[in-house]
Amino acid sequence: MIKRLILDVLKPHSPSIIELAEMLSDLEGVSGVNVSLDEVDAKTDSVKVTIEGPNIDYRQVEKTIISCGAEIHSIDGVSAGIKIVEEVNTPQDR
Repeated sequence: MIKRLILDVLKPHSPSIIELAEMLSDLEGVSGVNVSLDEVDAKTDSVKVTIEGPNIDYRQVEKTIISCGAEIHSIDGVSAGIKIVEEVNTPQDR
């Protein structure tokens, strides 16, 4: 069971990040979505998409993003299991 996904997405200017967030938040198993604009180019937007929920279906997320003319550049984080485990800084992270 996926609880959190963090994605790097390249999308056209339309749909807007508001519309993209609404589409993703309508998916079953999704409780919340955050879409942050990282960079704007002549024809595209680079966005960071964070999705949380009790049972996220990655295939449905991917299908929704592709249907918008966008593509997932990378999966930057995944939390799965019964609960979300936050990352902890260690001395090596300094």
